Amino acid sequence: VQLQASGGGLVQAGGSLRLSCAASGVIYSMNDMGWYRQAPGKQRELVATLNDDNSTNYADSVKGRFTISRENAKNVFYLLMNSLKPEDTAVYFCTAFLIARTLNGRLWGQGTQVTVSS
Repeated sequence: VQLQASGGGLVQAGGSLRLSCAASGVIYSMNDMGWYRQAPGKQRELVATLNDDNSTNYADSVKGRFTISRENAKNVFYLLMNSLKPEDTAVYFCTAFLIARTLNGRLWGQGTQVTVSS
């Protein structure tokens, strides 16, 4: 059982990217999902969370620009990033609490690089 983040890349300021986080394996449920990011020389910070009651939380720096969502049938969740800024440049990590045949706990994806050029 693992989480796989994808969708990062190089984009110009003002552009958009959609990150995906997919859980592989026999998954019974995926809850308490989130995206975090870590820029060079900085600590990892929360970007967005999607909670069990479907409420969402966003860092102030991304409110109104980023949207977290999920696709239940495919055990995938997303981070749609619009109006990207150079300060959004970071490695983005996904995380979720998984209940699976061989796991019951929180996992982290491997990270995907997002680079926003000015």
